[in-house]
Amino acid sequence: MEELTGEEVASLHSEYVMQSWHKQGGPVKPIKKADGIYFWDYDGKRYTDMSSLLVCSNLGHELPEIVDAIKEQADKMCFMAPAYASEPKSRLAKMLVDVADPDFYQRVFFTNGGADSNENAIKMARMVTGRPKIFSCYRSYHGSTIGASNASGDWRRFATELGGSAPGFVHFMNPNMYEDGYTRGVDDAAVTADYLHRLDEQLQYEGPDTVAAILMESIVGANGVILPPEGYMEGVRALCDKYGILMICDEVMAGFGRTGKMFAWQNFNIKPDMFTFAKGVTCGYVPLGGVVVSKRISDYFTDHVLQCGLTYSGHTLACAAGVAAVNYYLEHDVCAHVKEMEGILKPFLESMVEKHKCVGEARCIGLFSALTIVKNKETRELMAPYHTPNSVMPQIMAKLMDLGFSTFGRETNINICPPLIITAEQLEEELPKLDEVLTWVDKNLCD
Repeated sequence: MEELTGEEVASLHSEYVMQSWHKQGGPVKPIKKADGIYFWDYDGKRYTDMSSLLVCSNLGHELPEIVDAIKEQADKMCFMAPAYASEPKSRLAKMLVDVADPDFYQRVFFTNGGADSNENAIKMARMVTGRPKIFSCYRSYHGSTIGASNASGDWRRFATELGGSAPGFVHFMNPNMYEDGYTRGVDDAAVTADYLHRLDEQLQYEGPDTVAAILMESIVGANGVILPPEGYMEGVRALCDKYGILMICDEVMAGFGRTGKMFAWQNFNIKPDMFTFAKGVTCGYVPLGGVVVSKRISDYFTDHVLQCGLTYSGHTLACAAGVAAVNYYLEHDVCAHVKEMEGILKPFLESMVEKHKCVGEARCIGLFSALTIVKNKETRELMAPYHTPNSVMPQIMAKLMDLGFSTFGRETNINICPPLIITAEQLEEELPKLDEVLTWVDKNLCD
């Protein structure tokens, strides 16, 4: 088949592809190839992937170990139905339990991606507890299926509510210290106490014996890498224990070394009853997700039918990619490398707060980071408050893209989440581009 030109690829896409989260038919950039932390358009321009695409390409693009594992498995067997055991699926399930905690966790239910993972965790929580309600945060995103959308807090849930919200979903406000007017490292104890009190009070009004689970991103991702105040996650865990509520941690974005731990919940003194994953398990090479469940939940489904199922659950080719990826994380001690790179990224971002009047706060854990962009630093007026029409943030992102610095943000945040294999030299080459664009923002968009 004759290879298409970049213009033809873009034209066909605009005419025939439904573009997610956008009005249809607009311009789109065609990408020809990717390798390592870079990708190239059809004109040969190189872009540095400073967001790991959608915070999924943790090990970069075209990693030979994952590509070779996919090719090798494709030569043997691409797919086998979920009812049968296959070597990649069996191996990967054990690997995931082992890196989590084999004394506490027992089994994995595999899915196609993050939304499916959260959807099925919600179903399991309701089956195990016999309770209908799911508590989740307003500052969150859990996926675009019906249940995951209703659990999500940001505006992307609105379309699922056109006929009325699905029953049993209750949102609560989770802390964002900067936007709430507090100072991280100073006000943590007060913020934690306040927010836990409010959550406990809301549980009382809803009836804690009707709540199956509290579903939370271990660290809020797409909505701005919002780090919880000290003690908050432990406090939520304590409330769950107090009322017999299951705790589900969404690790879809934050998992697989992103924070310098294999799973982000390991940064806190907690163990969720279930945690969901996707993205970094295969780095997006083949779609895959899942739910890791505790022994208690696993034991429940020894005596009760698990009413969850997907045609591609534990997809053979995807699990082969997952085995290769997890092996790479462990054999190359990627978590240690991430903490080393944090030592470069975090101080740089903090220096941006000091240097630029448009940067209100920097948040960084591992290679999971974001800047809050403000119009006025003194008043903390956000550049793009929640769900702002005609936001200037796309203009800022376009400036970065023009410099070959590819990333994304939502509302008033710029997320910086590069592939975990990025080197010190590569970081030091790319970060000045961010500084340059922030200087432009200072001059043109700030009060």
